[in-house]
Amino acid sequence: MPFLELVDETLDINSSENYVLSLEVSSAGLTFCILDTLRNKYILIRRYEPEEGKEFTYEHISDILATDDHFKNRYRKVNILVPSGKFTLVPAPLYDPERIEDYFRYNHLRDESSAIISNRITMPDAFIIFSLPAPLKTMLGSSFPDTQLSIHLRPLLRHIAYRSRNPGGRYIHAHLEKSFFNLVIFDQSTLKLCNTFNYRNTSDILYHVMNVFRQMGIDQEETLYFSGNIGRHDDLIPEFSSYVRDIKLAEPEGNFTFSYVFSESVLHRFLNLFSIVNCE
Repeated sequence: MPFLELVDETLDINSSENYVLSLEVSSAGLTFCILDTLRNKYILIRRYEPEEGKEFTYEHISDILATDDHFKNRYRKVNILVPSGKFTLVPAPLYDPERIEDYFRYNHLRDESSAIISNRITMPDAFIIFSLPAPLKTMLGSSFPDTQLSIHLRPLLRHIAYRSRNPGGRYIHAHLEKSFFNLVIFDQSTLKLCNTFNYRNTSDILYHVMNVFRQMGIDQEETLYFSGNIGRHDDLIPEFSSYVRDIKLAEPEGNFTFSYVFSESVLHRFLNLFSIVNCE
């Protein structure tokens, strides 16, 4: 099983009540990090991935949660992220909690084996209605009772909205998951686009992004930010460079720092996981 671990030497398993545990889990992998709240510093990240060409089953995820010693501790707070490409944004003034399934069906077919959840966000002022597999929801609820499940878009939109506060500026961000990516555009702190596109290769990503650029009249001088699973597509940045002048990798921002053991590639890859603490 592929494995990533970066650990600061100050990690003290007996001090976990001063730590925040943030976990992101899906069939594509399980990643968690630990924030030391006394120093506001990230001191650990650990990731499990399935073998190449395979996915985690619920049994694999359950085994990791049961056997990794870090999940046996008591933390100051636990955050759980679940990537999902199926969501609907509902403006807060129009939201009715009794109608979340109706909202979801506006854009997606309802799979009877899935659960529908809503997250409140403040930038923009809205609710995200999203789906995840019901067995995964049950498993996470059993392992982490009373912990809210958040879609990965919750910290992502918070990060992008914060970065787009400069007046007159447009902020364009593409976040890659294993089989889909989100394209988000803010203009003068107003959300203009938030959409999901499925993809199989770099050409699919390029096609969808440039099609949006054409439709919205965005020129090549704009800056395009990337985050997420860039490492699987080593040709992504060079290919985009032929069409967009300025390409940058997004890094998490907030009232926290990172241990020296964390590399730059980890920061943009797990942007949402590090940024979830900003949503508290």
